[in-house]
Amino acid sequence: MPEPLFRDPEVPVADRVRDLLSRMTLTEKVGQVNQRMYGWDAYERTPSGHRLTDAFRAEVAAYDGMGALYGLQRADPWSGVTPETGIGAADGARVSDAVQRHVVQNTRLGIPVLLVEEMPHGLQALDGTVLPVNLAVGATWNPELYEEAAALAAAELRARGGHVALVSALDLVRDPRWGRAEECFGEDPYLAARFTEALVRGVQGPAGERIGPDRAAVVLKHFAGQGATVGGRNSAATELGARELHEIHLVAALAGVRAGAAGLMAAYNEFDGVPCAANHRLLTGILREQWGYDGLVMADGLAVDRLVRMAGDPVAAGALALRAGTDLSLWDDCYPRLAEAVRRGLVEESALDTAVGRVLALKFRLGLFEHPYTAGRAAGRGPDRARLERLSERIARESVTLLEHDAVTLPLAGRRIGTVAVIGPNADSVPQQIGDYTAPQPPGTGSSVLAGIRAAAPQGTDVVYAEGCGLVGGDLSDLPEAVALAGAADVAVLVLGGSSARESGTRFDANGAAVVTSGNPVEMTCGEGVDLAELGLPAGQSALLDAVAATGTPVVVVIVQGRPHALPDLSGRAAAVLSAWYPGPWGGRAVADVLFGAAQPQGRLPVSVPRSAAQLPVFYNGKDHGYRGYVDQPATARHPFGHGLSCTTVEYGAPRLSRSSLAVDRFEGPAPVSCAVRVANTGTRPVRETVQLYVRRVLGGTSWPRVRELRGFAQVELAPGGSTEVTFAVDARTLASFTLTGHWAVEPGEFAIGTGPSSHRTREAPLTVTARPPAGPRAAPR
Repeated sequence: MPEPLFRDPEVPVADRVRDLLSRMTLTEKVGQVNQRMYGWDAYERTPSGHRLTDAFRAEVAAYDGMGALYGLQRADPWSGVTPETGIGAADGARVSDAVQRHVVQNTRLGIPVLLVEEMPHGLQALDGTVLPVNLAVGATWNPELYEEAAALAAAELRARGGHVALVSALDLVRDPRWGRAEECFGEDPYLAARFTEALVRGVQGPAGERIGPDRAAVVLKHFAGQGATVGGRNSAATELGARELHEIHLVAALAGVRAGAAGLMAAYNEFDGVPCAANHRLLTGILREQWGYDGLVMADGLAVDRLVRMAGDPVAAGALALRAGTDLSLWDDCYPRLAEAVRRGLVEESALDTAVGRVLALKFRLGLFEHPYTAGRAAGRGPDRARLERLSERIARESVTLLEHDAVTLPLAGRRIGTVAVIGPNADSVPQQIGDYTAPQPPGTGSSVLAGIRAAAPQGTDVVYAEGCGLVGGDLSDLPEAVALAGAADVAVLVLGGSSARESGTRFDANGAAVVTSGNPVEMTCGEGVDLAELGLPAGQSALLDAVAATGTPVVVVIVQGRPHALPDLSGRAAAVLSAWYPGPWGGRAVADVLFGAAQPQGRLPVSVPRSAAQLPVFYNGKDHGYRGYVDQPATARHPFGHGLSCTTVEYGAPRLSRSSLAVDRFEGPAPVSCAVRVANTGTRPVRETVQLYVRRVLGGTSWPRVRELRGFAQVELAPGGSTEVTFAVDARTLASFTLTGHWAVEPGEFAIGTGPSSHRTREAPLTVTARPPAGPRAAPR
């Protein structure tokens, strides 16, 4: 008997899907759209190794197959998996293959299972390589570097048997009180879009039907608007209109779709009153019909169960999500009952077929029917872990952002220093600098800031340390020791900020969020479920800062953080202020390199830093209503989006446009206008400068304009005394806005094209876009 058509790898994926669907029972179809089991419940570790559990075998048998299994290799306090109970790198491929072999060999059609893993900043598994969090990635303004690291992280995932990487990319930090701010590339849609494209290219490889054996399918989180919840509270309501949704919160998603992302994860929040997982307008109207997307849509954990309050019962809730366009569930009790929904007439079986088809298509694209197992293929060609660790440290180094500087103190290697006092609750803790969604790290992994400074300090320099205060709270009992060390030192490095480190005693809710039951939730100040009402430094840290600054010793403040803390005015009190967004395990070395001059500070803010929580929002690209602001404090950010200093001086010339006026129809083809700016290093140190392009609509259009919008950036290396000319193309993407017709278009009007080192330091050139010229006179009839 000839092999079924779906077994032939030479047949197009669409035809293979069609053939396989025709052979499936309703029960088998339902199994393919479910991933309701936690992967860590599929195995148990015994003295002789890992064995598959009876619960896993029963789950496979219940549907004669399994669509996907989430988190087989995940380890953290949320899952309860530890180095003693979990799966290390040495066993990853073998255990994955055991899972796959059971599914393939014990089901009627032998359809492989998708193994889905979290890869928020590196693979979240024991022995997985950790990268800096997304805010740090965004601070590099270097998508090419991130693409390289993402490719190696994907190779690490595939070498251990995983297939699908879940990666946060689509959320924006519109309210820094939100605990998941660290998972965002920043507050700006253009910047997030460029990093999302890089992520998809890195993880999946070249666009096409096949995803290679050292690449993974990427599911982008979260679609859409999750960073705009009211009050910065996780999973809360949003108050987004269609224009704000498209102009701000869908830009990165559209970029990811165009780059070929295999999947999107529907967010918990609602849009226009309808939860995203059940939002037909979002998942079908926009995503499928307008954008032409044919990839997978996955629900977030237990999100479909939340729909029961709307639909009335679990069967109807599952039907509601399926009709809206959700293809694959996560842990819920509703999708397992889709067969009943079909039999009750709540949803057509054809809708189920469509969702199943998307799941199957991804399995075909990954080559799982031809090569379901990993161990044999992975032998001898594992991922380059050492290279990935170097890239992790390089991202950390490029992300360190110099916010303030007296132009004297840094780099420390340029001064005669006998003693450096390293002080603060974030100075000597690797766990507090690696962020949320991180597996337990082997002892000795990485370098704290204190360890980095001790290694980087010139021979003969004495490095002393005191914690000074706790990470949270107002206990000042250790303050006198810290003040004494600072007063006797030549320079004090004060390492403050927050932490997303989850401890084993943390309690979690059904969605995996930390349950904050007191004012001191195991010293977490950031991370999923850890939203803050106040953004200032805790009382103990503020007192420590004041006391150390009062000693008269030059103070360098380093803020290790996962969200922008509201900072006081430190001019005159701190010689320098640096931000290090959770820089990963090797972030301590990266910070020390910048402090001592082995690396120049080159990070730029991907998010605005507020003065206080009371003045929110402070994102740079708000609507330009010309409001006066507050009477009791400025309405502007402490440090604006795009800001970042170096240890030299850089001067910008005025931007020059190749032409000052053009008809709107000229923007339908290649870029008709160019913008050039001369940039010069007028100081004594080399610099890597991030040149930024902004657009401001001055007059015209069908919606109220924004203050300014990022539309391009480029990084240039300048030696002391060197200069270069940077040229940007000004095309339809540069000037387009979301119109009343529901489409992106260039509208006639007056624009200001600005260039500079940050959103609040630009020089502008005017550009007029005129309406289409009237048609010429019609010839007289003959």
